[in-house]
Amino acid sequence: MGAASNDDNEEYEFGDEGGNNNNSASNKSTNDSRPAEPSSTGPLSSSNKSAHADSSVVFSPELLGMYYSRLFPYQLLYSWLSYDPSTATGNKSGPMTSSNSSATTTFPRREFSMTIEPTPGNEVYIRYQSFLSQEELTSAITKRRPTKIDIGAVFNHPPKDNKSLPTGSLRTMERELVFDIDLTDYDGVRNCGCSGAKICNRCWTFMGMAIEVMDGALREDFGFEHVAWFYSGRRGVHCWVCDDKARKLTNEARSAVATYFEVNLGSEKNQSFHLSSPLHPMLSRAYKILEPQFADCVLPKEGHGLMATHRACIDLLKTLPDSADPVAAKLNDKWKSPKDDSTPKQKWNDLKSSLAAFIGKTGNAKAPKNLSNADRVRIEHWPIETVFKHTYPRLDINVSKMQNHLLKSPFCVHPKTGRVCVPIEVGEASRFDPFAVPTLADLMRELDEYEASKDGEDGVAYDWQKTSLREPFERFQKKFLVPLLNEERRAQRETRERKAAVVGDF
Repeated sequence: MGAASNDDNEEYEFGDEGGNNNNSASNKSTNDSRPAEPSSTGPLSSSNKSAHADSSVVFSPELLGMYYSRLFPYQLLYSWLSYDPSTATGNKSGPMTSSNSSATTTFPRREFSMTIEPTPGNEVYIRYQSFLSQEELTSAITKRRPTKIDIGAVFNHPPKDNKSLPTGSLRTMERELVFDIDLTDYDGVRNCGCSGAKICNRCWTFMGMAIEVMDGALREDFGFEHVAWFYSGRRGVHCWVCDDKARKLTNEARSAVATYFEVNLGSEKNQSFHLSSPLHPMLSRAYKILEPQFADCVLPKEGHGLMATHRACIDLLKTLPDSADPVAAKLNDKWKSPKDDSTPKQKWNDLKSSLAAFIGKTGNAKAPKNLSNADRVRIEHWPIETVFKHTYPRLDINVSKMQNHLLKSPFCVHPKTGRVCVPIEVGEASRFDPFAVPTLADLMRELDEYEASKDGEDGVAYDWQKTSLREPFERFQKKFLVPLLNEERRAQRETRERKAAVVGDF
């Protein structure tokens, strides 16, 4: 980690409204004046009881204030973003305390941005926020109640000092490699009735497929180990790759990694695309992951109906290469028969085997003599291209390319849904239900019910452990955060030993 600047011990109060302000703020409404403090009731202390929540209200300043004051996992976020091994603990329910040691130099140089809404409809976006400690971060968030928190890079100086530094001297030093996948980019293949921000359990399956493909490639092809996935709170997922070598990647290297995952799926005007031959091993692995889920979740009526009716089957057959017209004609005759009662999955398997036989890939079958090698490859790749066109991960690639790109903070709340950006376990990604993620009103009710059923001290360290957030948060701590910080501890020990060997201090 880089050395701390001389300003690391400077006292800083978030939202200083007077004098020279080093914050970069933009007002998203027509009101250009500096924002006043929120007029709603201030955040409550952990000793206060939560107000009874109306379950029909998913988001409000009062609910958000209660969440920030009682349930937001500041200790988890600080421990992660400081990369300070002294904050790690293997105790499942024990506290992860913040560290004020001089060795903790990363966190004070980390950029945060906050979107606040001092009055309804008047959004103010504040960049270049940074904090010396977990306590400062906690104070800033509970004071401002941001409707959105974004996390940026680690700079060579505390970002809050940007106005006092010479122009161009504030530079990014490291940043997690991040990916953003949004269901709106699947609108062309969502046949469940959803589009835009609307989602359902049928189209959410695309997110589980994307996580499985991306996570496998990041680990197997790049050797990354510390990969965390989060629900965005509404219609997508975010990935944070936190290995030291990932955090140190240059913008050029980040762009190369992001481009590695790109597949030309065609466009609205040009629906045709063709994979190169031989198929890249990463794409072969992706197909093995995606094809069974494509058959289960995209083909049937209960999914996206790609082969749910005879009309739909005809439309799909029309996308076959012209050289495979004999296969299309034969299957069309077979499937339109009143006696045909095959399921969409059976039809798909029939189609694949018929194409393989047509190009001489099975048994004693021989390809037509007039079939060119290019046509043979196109037919062989057609099932793969069809699966990819519907299910391959669709990345917002610009999010991944630059160190200084901001991304929504995990654990915050989406203002449109009131749902928390919870961690997603990769092994459970296909079963993750975004509609089961608790809303703020749900959490307040859970908190009330827990405290009403308990008398006195119960040994719980944090209020979020009294709610349904306990399982995802503790799983994140145990399976991701503790191993990450243990790796940081080993790396720091090895660095000390190398330095000791150089000077002969054993």
